[in-house]
Amino acid sequence: MKRWGLLSLLLVLLLVMLTACNDKSEDTGKKDGDDKTGKGENPSGNLVIYTGRDEGMVQEVIEKFNERYPDIKVEFMTMGAQQILERARGEKANPQGDFWWGGTQAAMMVAAEEDLLESWEPSFASAIDAQHRDSENRWIGEMLLPEVIMINSDVLSPEEGPQDWDDLLDPKWKDEILIRGVLASGTMRTIYSSMIYRQGADTPEKGYEWLAKLDTNTKEYTQDPNALYLKLTRQEGTLSLWNLQDILLKKFTTDYPFDYIYPKSGAPILVDGVGIIENAKNMENAKLFVEFLFDKEVMTDLAHNYYQIPTRTDIDLAAMPDWYQELDLKTFDIDWQIMADKEAEWMEYWDTNIKGKGK
Repeated sequence: MKRWGLLSLLLVLLLVMLTACNDKSEDTGKKDGDDKTGKGENPSGNLVIYTGRDEGMVQEVIEKFNERYPDIKVEFMTMGAQQILERARGEKANPQGDFWWGGTQAAMMVAAEEDLLESWEPSFASAIDAQHRDSENRWIGEMLLPEVIMINSDVLSPEEGPQDWDDLLDPKWKDEILIRGVLASGTMRTIYSSMIYRQGADTPEKGYEWLAKLDTNTKEYTQDPNALYLKLTRQEGTLSLWNLQDILLKKFTTDYPFDYIYPKSGAPILVDGVGIIENAKNMENAKLFVEFLFDKEVMTDLAHNYYQIPTRTDIDLAAMPDWYQELDLKTFDIDWQIMADKEAEWMEYWDTNIKGKGK
């Protein structure tokens, strides 16, 4: 009888344990299924970001991301888009970064062709125009960057400065133009390549001739954007070529005396994109960050606070700032695949045969 009593007690305890395990599985199973990371309610671990974006903006977005995912430790390194591409190439066998935040369309296309970016379709993919993302979703455009003529507004008004690209070649602008160092900058490589393209991609000699004339009027190629901003502020030059977002940021959030002229013939509109690095060590956290970054509310906030032009086509226009609603994004046609294929060749020729020769 004692033996049967002991067996009965053991059976009861076993049933209690099985019931508890089953209840726990039912409680957590649904939540795990809802969580795309497969890590449950509180994803953790690390996330390493390579970015060409404004450091203050990057920190603000990361802080908001950590409010939602407090157990993910985020680190970021700031560098130019071309430098990120070269770093990704060098680390291909053993990636140290997880997420590339801020790269030109040309750089992203090259990276995709070299198998440096992960193919992955996010939940919002259908809201991004096909021309603003890779067909295999290896990179996705986050924002649009019109490339325009930048001026020191203490010296020139938008009406007094060059009204179109060819006006920059007028001898009256000699030694008035400051250019951010071209080869290290995805923005400048795109501007210069587009100037060659608009003269005729099949006859780059015409584009080289145009850039040679621009070089004649260029006073200096600065080391980085900060040097460009300081020299332009000090009136060491009065003009530059730069992206609209950074100009608006400096105009409205700092004391820099900057304004812009939107070229009459149109502007090359650069697609600034993001991508998850192939074989990233923290792949799932990188995917979480992408979904967060493209959230409608986040993109709207970035438009208001950082003058970004989002690529999402499903954001309510009424929610966007006044400057955006008044913007006329006139462009000229560019075959971005040709640009991506030819950029390295064109820029190497410019650097070797044109840069600094105009003097």
